[in-house]
Amino acid sequence: MTVTPLRILVTNDDGINAPGLKVLEKIARALSDDIWVVAPEHEQSGASHSLTLTDPLRVRHISKRRFAVDGTPTDCVVMAINMIVEGRKPDLLLSGVNRGSNVAEDVTYSGTVAAAMEGTLLGIPSIAMSQVFARPEPIHWSTAEKHGPGVVRKLRKAGWPTDVLINVNFPPVKAHAVTGTVVTVQGRRDVGKIKIHEREDPRGGNYYWLGFRRQQGKTGAATDLGATMRGQISVTPLKMNFTHGATRKALQAIFK
Repeated sequence: MTVTPLRILVTNDDGINAPGLKVLEKIARALSDDIWVVAPEHEQSGASHSLTLTDPLRVRHISKRRFAVDGTPTDCVVMAINMIVEGRKPDLLLSGVNRGSNVAEDVTYSGTVAAAMEGTLLGIPSIAMSQVFARPEPIHWSTAEKHGPGVVRKLRKAGWPTDVLINVNFPPVKAHAVTGTVVTVQGRRDVGKIKIHEREDPRGGNYYWLGFRRQQGKTGAATDLGATMRGQISVTPLKMNFTHGATRKALQAIFK
């Protein structure tokens, strides 16, 4: 009996040349030889679940089963499923490995998580993967590379609902220093403030550069933030349906 190999779609939000994408390809190839890479031509960090509607998209064929799209991570997944991947659609989507964490409120901004969202909407089991790091320490890419395949294998064996994506964050420690893998809830930082730098271009015009200034306070033991701070791999199931049940019921009592 012929066994159909696992087909994996690999994407990210850091761009086609990102070091984390190379790590993710290694993770994918530890699981299968049927790998398709479709990633943004340029970095798309913070793009969230945006879709390009007012500009045309261009696709660059780099090599066999490897493509760059001049759009967002969502664009990449849409193009991959509908135009690029030949034959049957992927059995699994892996997004990342992101340069930096995607925990707490990060998931609302993250293009890495958004690519997994789009995969989920298109009926593909999807996993977002990120490598946490703490400046000025180097990024320990080998942590994700070593532990990633095992995490994915366990997740696939267990399975998860069709309206759920999995968000995995590797802690900012070397591979041998990981203290375990835990299933977590989405946390929330104490403070998250936007930084806006006003500057002047050579022609005297003003421009602005946005960034985050975040303060890490107390974190719950069961949260993604707490887990990665303890050197653990965080695995968080995120649901696509944002409806808050308790508030819905309360509002139903008002709008009768």
